[in-house]
Amino acid sequence: MTPETTSLLLLQSDDDVVDLLRAAAAELEPRRRALEAEREGALRKLTQARAAVEADERRIRDIEARIADHKARQERNLAHLDAVKRMREATAAMMQVESGKKILFEEESAYRSVVARVADGLAAVSAHEKALADMEIAQSDARRALDAEHAAISAQLSAALAKRTESSKGVRPPLLAKYERIRGRRAAQAVYALSDGACACCDTAVPVQRRILMVSSGSIEVCETCGVLLYATE
Repeated sequence: MTPETTSLLLLQSDDDVVDLLRAAAAELEPRRRALEAEREGALRKLTQARAAVEADERRIRDIEARIADHKARQERNLAHLDAVKRMREATAAMMQVESGKKILFEEESAYRSVVARVADGLAAVSAHEKALADMEIAQSDARRALDAEHAAISAQLSAALAKRTESSKGVRPPLLAKYERIRGRRAAQAVYALSDGACACCDTAVPVQRRILMVSSGSIEVCETCGVLLYATE
């Protein structure tokens, strides 16, 4: 085995470590996204509860304004009823008073309903605020653990990439480019040994003359079937 082959195998080993560390880092993201999605769900419920209370508080103000207007009209209707003398006018005035009483009753009933809904809404807001606060406390340990894992993996990855850079210096640029292209395409190991005269990756037999050349020169060849790099161990 030539020094370059040894360097190439060392490079492949370093890349295996780099890939494992990158996969480990990627596995943290779903956990982080799950925590964030849980928090966003709780925050969304709180926001919706607050918006509902605000909308009902606006309705209360609108109803209060209408009630005040209806009371003022009712006072005028009652004053008009007291002032009329003829039966026909009194009947019409009484109808206005009764109609005003009905409208006022409906508005006051709506007012009481919305006030009760606001009370329920404020209780819901308080419950959602507590739930969010409790969740953030519960998540703090998980988030710290994730951050610690990420920091540890990042440190290991930086060291692995530095080692990989050193290992690559023992491989000629043309062979290095070929190796990186094959590994990038396969997303897996790109260098395999000959095993009983065949590619150890796909088990395709390598012609005898080609095997002899690989053994005598230490050359690294491409498998004609699966496209990986092949080397002879003896």
